[in-house]
Amino acid sequence: MSSNTATKKAVSRKDMTRWQWTWKEMKRNWVAYVMIAPFCIVFTLFTVAPVVVSLLISFTDFNLMQIPNIVWLDNYVRLFLDDDLFLTAIKNTFIFAVIVGPASYLMSLMVAWFINELSPKIRAVVTLIFYAPSISGQVYLIWGTLFSSDSYGWVNATLLDLNLISEEIAWFENASYIMPLCIVVALWTSLGTSFLSFIAGLQGIDRSMYEAGAVDGIRNRWQELWYITLPSMKPQLMFGAVMSITSSFGFGGVVTALCGFPSTDYAAWTITHHLEDYGGQRFEVGYSSAIAVVLFAIMIGANGLVKKILSKVGQ
Repeated sequence: MSSNTATKKAVSRKDMTRWQWTWKEMKRNWVAYVMIAPFCIVFTLFTVAPVVVSLLISFTDFNLMQIPNIVWLDNYVRLFLDDDLFLTAIKNTFIFAVIVGPASYLMSLMVAWFINELSPKIRAVVTLIFYAPSISGQVYLIWGTLFSSDSYGWVNATLLDLNLISEEIAWFENASYIMPLCIVVALWTSLGTSFLSFIAGLQGIDRSMYEAGAVDGIRNRWQELWYITLPSMKPQLMFGAVMSITSSFGFGGVVTALCGFPSTDYAAWTITHHLEDYGGQRFEVGYSSAIAVVLFAIMIGANGLVKKILSKVGQ
């Protein structure tokens, strides 16, 4: 009797179209859809809708005061062919992202791996020590004091005492030092959310897997990391990658806090600065939306590349 019922269900599923079957399943699980509806509504209103609206506005000449005038691809042509400062912003953004993104990601993973080996009480204290810079509101004050442009700056004072320099260096006003210093500050504050997710992923790995791995021929910690640890925490690795990419492409706040807006000779001018300039200062909303769309496309491409790389972990 049960086999006949299963056969009837299989036939009915086969006879339905994909949309008919989906609608039937939605009605059967309506309680679950009601439960996730608030999140879906908020996500659509504050994430999906702004992205779609920004994409549409990027094809217009809009200044917030007048009705948008459709210009089609003119904003994008202007971006890549007529806006030399935007090309500088792309170059600086990629330099920062290529250095800070992978470095902060690997650093977060290695530090989390090291902390995971400590006892629970010590682990909690060390985790707080490493995580604190990412949430401290005094980060820029500390670095601004260290590299102050006068003789009261700790770095300048030390170098003067050692007779290594003859006069003070304006660190955050010198184009030669701005990008390296901003990269160092970004790395120092990079042990944030992805770092905590890695620790959580490491804590959730079943210890018996390591015993089984030893039986199967794993002989050292690096083999354990590659064949057991990393494959067991792929969701956390992907989440950490997304967070690292997002922070590395949107590091404009670091530069603005330390070097002002804009930085000297646009030495650390980024896509986010360009977006803020045209959207928040000049109110050229159509043009700034085109900048935002380009940045969004770059980040989507970077996420896809990272996802492809992580799929090979443990193979």
